[in-house]
Amino acid sequence: MDNCIFCKIIKGEIPSNKIYEDKDIFSFHDIRPVAPVHFMLIPKLHIASLDNVEKKHQDLLGKIILLAPKLAKEQGCTDGFRTIINTGRVGGQEVYHLHAHIIGGTERLPVMVPNPS
Repeated sequence: MDNCIFCKIIKGEIPSNKIYEDKDIFSFHDIRPVAPVHFMLIPKLHIASLDNVEKKHQDLLGKIILLAPKLAKEQGCTDGFRTIINTGRVGGQEVYHLHAHIIGGTERLPVMVPNPS
């Protein structure tokens, strides 16, 4: 996609603090981190959202999920991390290129959804 910021990062047209790259996946630090560790895992293939994945993307998605704990540990998340995939407007997706946020650090992350009781 010509106007996709993540596609431009993958192509090197926009600089990033890269963590990892292979033929299918690109990973880089978030420019507005919400925790000591906050990076993205994105497919190089432009898929707008999790809502747009198909069976043919199964191996690619599996590769992202398998890579997440390895990179999280390398970045310092030795006692856990959070994986977030925002999907669509209501889900808070801001960039319409599928991406997983990996968030962690040394302290316990705040509760995402409070218990209603």
